[in-house]
Amino acid sequence: MWWIFALLSAFFAALTAIFAKIGIKGVDTDLATAIRTVIILILAWGIAFFRGGTNTIHLLTKQNLIFLCLSGIATGLSWIFYFRALQIGKVSQVAPVDKISVAIAIILSVFFLNEKISPLGIIGVVMIIGGTIIIIYS
Repeated sequence: MWWIFALLSAFFAALTAIFAKIGIKGVDTDLATAIRTVIILILAWGIAFFRGGTNTIHLLTKQNLIFLCLSGIATGLSWIFYFRALQIGKVSQVAPVDKISVAIAIILSVFFLNEKISPLGIIGVVMIIGGTIIIIYS
């Protein structure tokens, strides 16, 4: 079932790039990111309240909060740089380069989370990086 959610994530990420490229035309990218963030904030809290996710807020540990905050900072910086790249570049090039984060996440998961990667997984990471390089220069 996880792969259905992953495919939905990929689909909406693709729409994000298209909608953002249209929406940032002639707009400061930091302002665009701020507007987008407010919408996400409202949507995320609405879903959390509706689905009962806020019922367990008291169970959050200091480690949970620290790493969720760090994740939020990383997400915010990612969006700021992504919008700037979209404003000056083509979606067909910016989006694939942004998705090299998949390969980077796999590599970091091996080093920081001690996850194992199979030989086929290594080939996949190399292919993601290679494909991104091909797209950059096409």
